[in-house]
Amino acid sequence: MNEAKFSFPAVKGIQASMEYYVTMVPLECIPRLFTFTGDNMPPEIRSQRTLNRSRIPEMANYILNNPSSYVFSALTASVDGELSFEPANANTNCLGTLSISMSSKLLINDGQHRRAAIEAALKKNPNLKYEHISMVLYHDIGLKRSQQMFSDLNRFAIRPTQSLNILYDNRDPLSLIVKETIDEIPSFKDLTDKEHSSVSNRSVALFTLSALYKGTSSLLNGLELSDYQQKKLSISFWKEVYNNMPEWQDVHEKKAKAYDIRKNSLSPLSITLKALGEIGNDLYKSNKSDYSISLKPLRNINWRKDNKIWDNGIVVNGSVQLSHATQQLMIDKLKNIIIK
Repeated sequence: MNEAKFSFPAVKGIQASMEYYVTMVPLECIPRLFTFTGDNMPPEIRSQRTLNRSRIPEMANYILNNPSSYVFSALTASVDGELSFEPANANTNCLGTLSISMSSKLLINDGQHRRAAIEAALKKNPNLKYEHISMVLYHDIGLKRSQQMFSDLNRFAIRPTQSLNILYDNRDPLSLIVKETIDEIPSFKDLTDKEHSSVSNRSVALFTLSALYKGTSSLLNGLELSDYQQKKLSISFWKEVYNNMPEWQDVHEKKAKAYDIRKNSLSPLSITLKALGEIGNDLYKSNKSDYSISLKPLRNINWRKDNKIWDNGIVVNGSVQLSHATQQLMIDKLKNIIIK
């Protein structure tokens, strides 16, 4: 009696002198193919990290909320069991059908959270079963090779910076508002680093896209406004902040070097942008959203790090402290100056 098998069209290739296969698998097959997780096994006899189940709902909702545009990269797995490849015809040995015994164990080397998210999404939307995900399969490579594969696959993986994620995210309404704000304020195009998590010494920028995102998030927090109204408020607010920041203007007009301002001043720092956003939010809720008037006190602030008002909490021994307490202290100090 022939053993039951999974069969998929596949491409066979060679990598590191070892055969491997690339195939497309219907999503409904994923929970049945991968049933062994090894969560309760010691790390030395597993082929990868344990599953972080707190990540699964967010990833599943990503699929469910973006049915026409979600993207999942290929799963990589090894097959511990019978596997065979039948070429499509006599003229090729790389295109054909891959058959895997249903008694085989498939161990994921890369993509266990994607697998779990697919399973969770299928439970809420069974129609996803007709969709596919690509899969790279290796045959019976053993635990040590699987562990090494996991290490190699993740060794050179570098997460994109928060700024780059915001720049490329066209679903998040706040990301769109921040990018449109920058486009509408010409000086911000030159002063904002849209790619990095921190501004390099040679950069002409003053602050990062992620810092401006955090400041705008604080500005719009809890306001019941349409996307258009939020964008309008954001543009109005940050334009007036700029108009009352002589240091920023000097950098934009090439009267001062961005590096010198970043080194010696608090004005372009993330904690300052976030604090300013919260103050803008308070002013709006207090019906003081004519920022051309309410933000004028900013012009008279001495932002230099050696200014004594920043001592004992914000600047210690010449360095800015980064903590929730520091952030709140900055908010309180600026509120005392701006909101009287």
